[in-house]
Amino acid sequence: MKLRFYALVPLCLTFFIFSLGFVTFANEKGEEPEPVVIKTYEEDITGDGLKETIKLKGVLLSEDSDYFHKVWANIKGKYNQQWKIHFESGYKPTILFNDLTHNKVNDMLYQSASKDNNEQYNYQLYTLKNEKATEIPLPEQDYIQGKFKDNFKVDIRISHDADSEIVNIKNQASKYVQLGIYNEQGELQKPTSAVVNPISFIEPKLISKSKGMGMKSFQQINATKNTDQLGTIETLWYYEKGDWIILKTKWVRED
Repeated sequence: MKLRFYALVPLCLTFFIFSLGFVTFANEKGEEPEPVVIKTYEEDITGDGLKETIKLKGVLLSEDSDYFHKVWANIKGKYNQQWKIHFESGYKPTILFNDLTHNKVNDMLYQSASKDNNEQYNYQLYTLKNEKATEIPLPEQDYIQGKFKDNFKVDIRISHDADSEIVNIKNQASKYVQLGIYNEQGELQKPTSAVVNPISFIEPKLISKSKGMGMKSFQQINATKNTDQLGTIETLWYYEKGDWIILKTKWVRED
């Protein structure tokens, strides 16, 4: 019996070493981090006069990353009502609470940075009026145009009835000649449009005490893809009868 016992020792030891190696390998390979509570809020978002508990939760892409590839909110009411809302992934997720749809209840404006340089953000807007989670479409500019013109100029139009904004790009003429957009004399060689980027940033804005809250958006226009920023379109929006209307929009040139 002793001989049999000692014979099993090497076998058990081998199995233990193999198991340890497997665990080490699994850890090195990496597993998805556990969900974390990013922030907890206490807000009345249903209109029942009682504050709900909103836990913004997420899962990081890896233990050494700041990027949340899964984000959601667990919402619990005082009478054990529960909701779960999934949001877009990103950096630094947060929720802002304002009555943006003017239904007498604070809406949830979700925000996260799509890149770690904080230049482009994701947004989603939800209301829980009458205890039903409803996503509200965010505003978009219907008419923005940017076209290259002769003599190293770009014509920017931000609405049908607004005057053109002319941006002079002569200080970088050699670049556009090299790209084949102009010749050396500044003559346009082919029809070329500027790059109109999507809205990159939104912030709630008080319109007036009587009207309540609106939103201000910022939208960049570049001469070429991701380079040579010409300026920013700043637009003030107001939600009315189920639509976003423009109260004011202006062109701000890049210095």
